[in-house]
Amino acid sequence: MENWLGLLRIHIKRGVNLAIRDALSSDPYVVVKMGKQKLKTHVVSHNVNPEWNDLLTLTVSNFNTPVKLFAYDKDTFSFDDSMGDAEFEISPYLKALKMGLKGLPNGTIISKVQPNRHNCLAEESKIYFSNGKVVQDMVLRLRNVECGEIELQLQWIDVPNSKGL
Repeated sequence: MENWLGLLRIHIKRGVNLAIRDALSSDPYVVVKMGKQKLKTHVVSHNVNPEWNDLLTLTVSNFNTPVKLFAYDKDTFSFDDSMGDAEFEISPYLKALKMGLKGLPNGTIISKVQPNRHNCLAEESKIYFSNGKVVQDMVLRLRNVECGEIELQLQWIDVPNSKGL
């Protein structure tokens, strides 16, 4: 724990227009990886627009380690089918956190990250103040698949006795 900088809570909100991998639909779930850590959402049956609303928490020990997402279709009698992947950097979010802003009105935008060739953003990502915390909303376009996006939100959790930001 002495190497931790803090915890990154990822709210996997929902999927939009995910690929069909079964006869008429899919049974999607998301796996999140950061370094050696691996977490996953629950499976939403028969839905290409799933609402997960799962909170996944990763320990952060290196600001430069990307977070990788993998979407899968759960299968009973065979290997789960890939439904695409995406990744994002947490450094823009952590940079905004390091500003140490406090007491701003809800909705105050601190920073924006634009979609480009080097990230998986489907649209502009806003880092803003919400209920006393700095959060970042993202819509990630899945790669290596014909369609699909994942909506998520980042939130930082300070850990006592960690190195901190």
